[in-house]
Amino acid sequence: MDRLIEINSRGSIPDQYTDTPIGNLLEYHNLNKPFDNYSSAQLLIGMCMDNRKHLNIPDNFAFIIRAGGANLSYSGFKVSFAISVGGVKHIALIGHNHCGMVDLASKKEIFVNGLVKNAGWSKEQAEEHFTEFSPKFEIRNEIDFTLSESIRMRQVYPKIQIAPMLYLVEDNRLYLIRE
Repeated sequence: MDRLIEINSRGSIPDQYTDTPIGNLLEYHNLNKPFDNYSSAQLLIGMCMDNRKHLNIPDNFAFIIRAGGANLSYSGFKVSFAISVGGVKHIALIGHNHCGMVDLASKKEIFVNGLVKNAGWSKEQAEEHFTEFSPKFEIRNEIDFTLSESIRMRQVYPKIQIAPMLYLVEDNRLYLIRE
């Protein structure tokens, strides 16, 4: 966890994020900053679809895209929309520990059986589905993936400030990932 920057005070927020929507996100969520009123989104938050994560943020503060592993590579148009039409200039990319997208191969049997039982698929359909899509969504390590996704997105959107973060499910807090 030495790769994480703990945010316990306004002073622990790195200068490049202070007084930005990213800094405000950290203050709202971790420091219980009183909510300001917003009429439009200030940033885009990309985070995992995992149900264990809930952000403490004001209404209208952010666009949020939830995708397994916080993998936004298949959400490019939505990201572009938030930037172009929504006018956001900041992105918080939030991975989390204990992510289900890590080591997908170990989940193949439960995945296949779940689609057969819950969705009415044949075993063959479910296995083909897993085989086709699991390599696209597998992440090997939550921190490394979030960093690599941030780098990829910075190449696509060079004028947008992108902050890689990790949400720890044990304490429900956001941490910046040291780059």
